[in-house]
Amino acid sequence: MRVLVAGATGVIGRQLMPLLATHGLQGIALARTARRATEAERTGARVVIADALDAQAVDAAVGAAEPDVIVNMLTAIPAAINPRRMASQFEATDRLRTEGTAHLLAAARRHGVRHTIAQSVAFAYDPDAGLRPAVEDDPLWRSPAPQFAPALAAIRGLEEQVVAANGLVMRFGHLYGPGTAFGAGGSITRAVRRRRMPVIGGGTATFSFLHTHDAATAILAALDRPAAAGIVNVVDDDPARVSDWLPYLAELVEARPPFRLPAALARMLVGSWGVQFQTRLRGADNTRAATTLGWRPRHSSWREGLAHDLTGAHLDHPVD
Repeated sequence: MRVLVAGATGVIGRQLMPLLATHGLQGIALARTARRATEAERTGARVVIADALDAQAVDAAVGAAEPDVIVNMLTAIPAAINPRRMASQFEATDRLRTEGTAHLLAAARRHGVRHTIAQSVAFAYDPDAGLRPAVEDDPLWRSPAPQFAPALAAIRGLEEQVVAANGLVMRFGHLYGPGTAFGAGGSITRAVRRRRMPVIGGGTATFSFLHTHDAATAILAALDRPAAAGIVNVVDDDPARVSDWLPYLAELVEARPPFRLPAALARMLVGSWGVQFQTRLRGADNTRAATTLGWRPRHSSWREGLAHDLTGAHLDHPVD
């Protein structure tokens, strides 16, 4: 099976490409620039070059790659996010999720690609729709903070396009692992070390986490089930409030406990989205991924996963 991966040099792609090879699949990386192509070639993958926002270039690249499946993980998320400036910081990612997805799907139809898998997020559920972890049929956020609204519109656009094409949307949880904001040198970990990330408004938002390696194995599971379509949450088994995971992360990196900041004061510093991010997010349920894909996370809890990544703490089972 030939698998064209758009986003092969991202934090999930770097985990996925070696897995494809070890499982007898031919991974082909779609790279935007020669520099990205060089990075992808280090994994041993074949590379085709195209800017995802150029419809003709994408069509030519898909035609040259002749893939059986396209895996769309196109993003351009900055290493550090300023919640006040999220709308502008995500403009490139929003275009990739809408225009880039449209170009890939059009090329897939033209060249007879059998299946498409696309990355979305599992933390955009409407917090007013229930307290339990969200399932895939629950509504997305109806009225988020203005800074998040354009990103949410792009997420909706991506999902609608992929579902209409009978593809599979994978809503990934908050990613941690090498190269992420929660990695050893990541922006969130650095902020926690410096005691610059407070618990806002009680830290009542619920996060569903996902290790990047587990994201890659979920994609691998989906490749084994080409009939899988629709939307699945791909998250770990342990939804956690900010008030739980943030102090735990501080302990792991031997930082002082995070201070607490009232929501009203925090809003002046980080804006309304910065406050909602820590007080309003809803966790997600992974039952559908288990039943339809036969997938389970190797890191069932963010606790063991973060400990392994940041301290080298022993796990009960090895990581492939």
